[in-house]
Formats: sequence, C-alpha cells, structure tokens
Amino acid sequence: MSDAAKIENPASFSWADDAETPTTEKTQDQAAPASAPAQEAAPAATEAKPAEDASVEQSQTDGASEWQMGSALLEPEFDVNVKLNDLQADPDSPLFSVKNFSDLNLPEALNKGLASLNFHKPSKIQERALPLLLKNPAENLIGQSQSGTGKTAAFTLNILARTDTSVNKPQAIAIAPTRELARQILGVVQIMGQFMDGLKTYCAVPDPSQRNKQVDAHVVVGTPGTVMDLIRRRQLDASGVKVLVLDEADNMLDLQGLGDQSKRVKKLLPPHVQTVLFSATFPERVLAFCSVFAPNANTITLEQNKLTVEGIKQMYLDVSSDQDKYDSLLKFYGLMTIASSIIFVKRRDTASQLEKRMTAEGHHVASLTGALEGSERDSVIDRFREGSAKVLITTNVLARGIDVQSVTMVINYDIPETADRKADPETFLHRVGRTGRFGKVGVALTLVHDRTSWQQFQEICQYLNIQPTKLDTGDWDNVERVVKQIIKSSRNANKGMEA
Repeated sequence: MSDAAKIENPASFSWADDAETPTTEKTQDQAAPASAPAQEAAPAATEAKPAEDASVEQSQTDGASEWQMGSALLEPEFDVNVKLNDLQADPDSPLFSVKNFSDLNLPEALNKGLASLNFHKPSKIQERALPLLLKNPAENLIGQSQSGTGKTAAFTLNILARTDTSVNKPQAIAIAPTRELARQILGVVQIMGQFMDGLKTYCAVPDPSQRNKQVDAHVVVGTPGTVMDLIRRRQLDASGVKVLVLDEADNMLDLQGLGDQSKRVKKLLPPHVQTVLFSATFPERVLAFCSVFAPNANTITLEQNKLTVEGIKQMYLDVSSDQDKYDSLLKFYGLMTIASSIIFVKRRDTASQLEKRMTAEGHHVASLTGALEGSERDSVIDRFREGSAKVLITTNVLARGIDVQSVTMVINYDIPETADRKADPETFLHRVGRTGRFGKVGVALTLVHDRTSWQQFQEICQYLNIQPTKLDTGDWDNVERVVKQIIKSSRNANKGMEA
C-alpha cells in the first residue's frame, strides 16, 4: 500500500494497492492538503500587510452578485505576469497598474455601480487588466485568471465604460459556453450598470419566446450559436459593436462547435472590434490560436505551476467497483451535513439515475445536463441558487464559471477525461473551483473504482500538486472523523487568514 493511502483501519481492497504507485509518495502526515504551508504562513503575511492594504477579498464579490448567491473574491497570493504587445512600453509604469478605482477616472454612474457590488479596491488581476482594457485606442487582451479573482468585473467594467446609451444599438457582446454562465455574467452587467441612464441589456440564449424579436440592447450576453443566428437573421445590428468578450475562452475555442461559432461571430463584427479573452486555463494548443483570434493582444498569464487548487481540501474514496460507487456516495451523504454540493458525472444517464435514487432516499436533489430544455435548465440552477435543492448533479456543463456561495463540497463521481479517455486535470481544476471560495470551507471528494480511474486520479494529483487524503470505506466512523477534522482545520485556517 502507498503511504499516501494509509489511514486507520485500512480497507480490505484498494486500487491504490493494486496499481503501480508513483515515486513521489507522501506519508500520512505529509499528505495534508496542499495549502497547509500557505496556511501556516498566513498570519505572518497578515502582520506584514499595512492596514490600508487589507485583503481585497473582504471588499469584493465576483461572478454572481449577492442577490444571485455570489461568493467572496478569491485573491491570489502570487503576482500577475503581463506581456505588452508594444515592446517599447514599460509594464512597470503607473499607466499599467492601478491601486484604486478612482485612478481610472470612471464616470460617476460606474463608480456607484462598483460601490453597489461592494467593490472598494481592485484585485491584483484588476490592477493590471483594467488600465490595459480601458486605454485608448482600445487594444485586445488575453487574460488568464482563476475564477473568483475579479475577471468578470474587469471585462464588465470595460464594456460599460465603452457603452454610449444615447446610441440605440448593440455596442458590446460577451459570449460564454453555457446559458447558465451567460445569465450570471448578465447579472453582473445589470448590477454594475444600474446607474447608467437608459442602459439596455439582452440575454442571447435559446428562447422560443424571443423568436424574430429585434435586439436593440446596448450590451448583449449569450452563447455563441444564438448570437451568431441573431446577427445573421439581422435581428441584431452588429455595425456598432466595439467590444467582443469570450469568457472561458479556452473551452469555446477548443471545442469544434463552439469554436467555429465564436469565429463566425467575430467575422460578423466590425474589423477593429476590441477582442477580450478570459479563462482560468490556456493550454498551449489554444493559446496559439488565441493569438490569431485576438491579434496583437496584451496578455496577462499565470505560471502553469500556479494553477493549483490550494485552499480546497482534497479527499478520495477507493471503492472496489463501479457498482459500489453509489452505495459509498450515499453512505457519505448519510454521515455529513453539507450546505450545498455539486456532483459531477460523465454521462447524462448517470445523472438521471443518481437523481432518482438520491431523491428516493430523501435528499433534495436536482439534475442539470444538456438534455434539458433552456427554461428547465434555468429553473434547476435557480432552485440550486435559492437553496431549495441542496445537491446538484451535473455533467461538465457546469464545470466552468458558475459561482454559488453556499457550495462547500464538489464530488467527482466520475474522473474527468479528455475525448481520448486520458486524465483531464484542467477540467478537474474548473470543477473543484466551484467550491473553496475565499472565506468558505472548500472540500473536494473524488471516487476511484478501478485501475484506470486510479491512474487518472494520480496523474491529475501530480499535475496539480495535490496530496489527497484517503477515506477508508471499511470504517465509516473513521471517515466521519477524518472529514470533520478536515473541515474544522479549514475553518480555522480561514479564520487565521481573516485575522
């Protein structure tokens, strides 16, 4: 048995025992969640920080606003790398970084909008991104930023700053891979722009009730296929569009259908539109295409080894077969009181089966997959946001961008895979990023059931520098103790960071 898998009362069966273990094994004590060193250092870092530089996460929310159950901002500890398209420019010049929103000389309506979102100072991403986004003449931007760092607010502020409400035609388009994320972005636009006289917005997602309707909104947020259709049918006059934003850009440009639609949308816009791409991950194969999609762009990136799940406690259940996964999942839910959780599965039929069986056991469950019609999907995500459904079972349709404050646990019922059945650490990163927002307890549980899933999980752990804790399905009393201790230590760490 690998040392990383050892806990009290080891199970009689373990895929970790059966499979060849990596050479970078850790002991039980070393296998504490990856963020432990950072947590120990947190008090010292806090002491060294001047009072006026108090953590920005206390003064911002991102993604969904408060009325949408949005969560607090996750401020990265590392700095932001900036590469300017103008090699003669000085990236350390005050022009390329701001410490206060007042430095941007924004209209009063937008200052009020920022205040309504409890935004009092820029995050690190915003410090670097906003001056580059807002400079004139407008320049393209490619931004790599983990969910919860302020990217939605950054590109929204740029959109609204470039919108002239006296001109009654669309001036900015933001597209996202799912209707859920599009609706969430639109909510941020509406809240931030609520003091702009006459601002009109439109959600461009599949909706039969809006068929043949002319779109005269200033800001349009939607999915690429619907936006493309609106322009082609001349329901949306794109001649005045000045800004195009792609959120979760790597996902859209890497998937053939969404990528083709995104490219067609851009071709239908004026040639000099400002193109802004944001995502938490940019694989090399996608980054190369981004430079073509958004030529001569300024870039904001994070080093690959900074793309971690630090702050989210990682655990796994090692069961003997695929059939045992459900029984173990149900026992786990029987032990724990969880505010809200998301269970990620690979297939729609798995989601449907889990929903039926968990509902029969008395759990408040909802299932959201691409099989649902648009209005049904809206209803499911709204129920989950409002708390009437405590467990959301979904495919990767919700792995990206969705921000629900009450989510304290993400469960990988199935290991995320690429199209060729290889481990997919980037999707894993996006999935577990739905929890562990700053100031909240974040826990991720992964189920492994055979040699393949174990090897995939090991590859993901190595890629993201995760040292997970094994939960022994042979001793559920011990599982309860271990999980409660993990959650308790996480809460204490968060209190230390807030102190």
